[in-house]
Amino acid sequence: MSEKLNFNVEVRERIGKGGAREARRNKMVPGVLYGGGEDPVAITLKLNEVVRAINSGHFLTSTANLVHNGKKQLVIPQAIQLHPVTDMPMHVDLYRVKASQIISVEVPVHFHNEEDCPGIKRGGALNVVRHAVELNVRADGIPDQLDADLTGLEIGDNVKISDIKLPEGAEPTITDRDFTIATITGRMAEVVEETDEEAAEADEVEAINQSDEDEGEGDGDGEAEGEDESKE
Repeated sequence: MSEKLNFNVEVRERIGKGGAREARRNKMVPGVLYGGGEDPVAITLKLNEVVRAINSGHFLTSTANLVHNGKKQLVIPQAIQLHPVTDMPMHVDLYRVKASQIISVEVPVHFHNEEDCPGIKRGGALNVVRHAVELNVRADGIPDQLDADLTGLEIGDNVKISDIKLPEGAEPTITDRDFTIATITGRMAEVVEETDEEAAEADEVEAINQSDEDEGEGDGDGEAEGEDESKE
């Protein structure tokens, strides 16, 4: 588990576009805190803390401590709006959760040991079907990532969700099948086979054309001989 994120927040008295713009001028990020059976609350977060959370790489996939007047509340970021030009955070939505609460969250998949994958060594390629998997997991047990081992996989082999070790108590939101995370495809081999087939077709066309030319030359000679005989 990574270090938990912390957001020091203030209640935002002024709401609407005017209040949001005022918060940004003061190097704060406007946001909304909701969920947990309580009313939504307009808040402001410190810009540097939000930027630090985004740069951590797991802003939307881990819980955080919301701190207000010395009291902590466990939350999970639900959405973030970024400026289309500067990529600076413009608005954040936070959702109240309890540590033991089961929540749905997408967790990124990391692939390991490509150097020990025979299929890739033979010219195959890793075709990632799912870069992240949505899990039902306790709020205090969200993993930073899921690890997929490619050791020993040949062309045509798959990485299934059953091949990945999940945290205790966690399960994928898709439960009706053992779905595919990635496959080892023979993309490079297929290109070579296609190239060989095209070369064979080209040779066949060239042979047919050459045969037609030879027959044409033979017909011409026959006509010339016939003409000579008629003259005699």
